[in-house]
Amino acid sequence: MALRLYRTLLLKNYFDKGFGLTNYFKYGVLLFGWGTGDIRATLWVTFFYMIFCFIVGWTWYKFKIIETENEIANHFNPFQVEVRKKLSGGNLASDFAS
Repeated sequence: MALRLYRTLLLKNYFDKGFGLTNYFKYGVLLFGWGTGDIRATLWVTFFYMIFCFIVGWTWYKFKIIETENEIANHFNPFQVEVRKKLSGGNLASDFAS
């Protein structure tokens, strides 16, 4: 069974990740809009900011930084620490949660 809308949702994740990482830049766009009062220029800046978000998110997935980020989160997740201890027989070389 093929995954429905896989490609579309992957593109959405690229944008969402990039937007999350560059979240504070949106305030720069806001200040630009207020400062200039030029709606057309503000829309262009917003458009390029959206493309920038997509590129940052794509890069995050392309170079597998997302996997590193998830692995770091798993080191501090109590459930994951317990699962790793259970699967390794109770001996973990690096227990970051303790």
